[in-house]
Amino acid sequence: MSEQSPADGSQASDARFDALVAEAAAVSVDGWDFSWLDGRATEERPSWGYARAMADRMGRARAALDIQTGGGEVLASAPELPPLTVATESWPPNIARATALLHPRGAVVVADADEPPLPFGDSAFDLVVSRHPVTTWWDEIARVLTPGGTYFSQQVGPASVFELVEYFLGPQPPEVRAGRDPRRARADAEAAGLDVVDLRSERLRTEFFDIGAVVYFLRKVIWMVPGFTVEAYLPQLRSLHRHIEAEGPFVAYSARFLVEARKPL
Repeated sequence: MSEQSPADGSQASDARFDALVAEAAAVSVDGWDFSWLDGRATEERPSWGYARAMADRMGRARAALDIQTGGGEVLASAPELPPLTVATESWPPNIARATALLHPRGAVVVADADEPPLPFGDSAFDLVVSRHPVTTWWDEIARVLTPGGTYFSQQVGPASVFELVEYFLGPQPPEVRAGRDPRRARADAEAAGLDVVDLRSERLRTEFFDIGAVVYFLRKVIWMVPGFTVEAYLPQLRSLHRHIEAEGPFVAYSARFLVEARKPL
């Protein structure tokens, strides 16, 4: 039985790196479906079960708005949608995907720039939801909610997956690490005239089992490492590939918070 030399091992590792990166760089990142990562990465889910809780509220609403719906996957998971259901999205590939998924369910997808004002009249919806919005325009949410209406949202919390972010970008300043603080969400909601009735946060273990999973994740979640390309970060990717092969999965911690707010009667 012949022994493998260090050079042979390095060449084999480089070949695996090239294959994994090429595969992850070629796959589509449209929509908000992460099933390509099955078996390649894991993320703990928040204990509150956003999709299930959102679906329960959808079943009791008359008119609902899903802001920044992505590819519409989460909204489409609700067994029952209100008679009037509208979703907004800004990215053209996601608009097409959400339209194909939601139109058969009777929901309308509106192309919107994700900047105020929302393209709807005052008091138009008794339920507004959003999962992982880039920005929450609290004054606009309060405006389009009916009196007694509810805003229900799962959002990304502070320093989420920063172990990975800082691997590529280096240490981030305190004001960046403290962004997306749920306490700020409470203050902003209340400043817009809403009553916060629930606010919970959790940090959740995330593992990347190969460098392809990292490339796919950073291509899809584009705000993590702005301007990410394989070419721009090739040295860091090669180093991280070697780390994963030698030490096992790369571990990071995502931050999530749930906020529910109501417009007073």
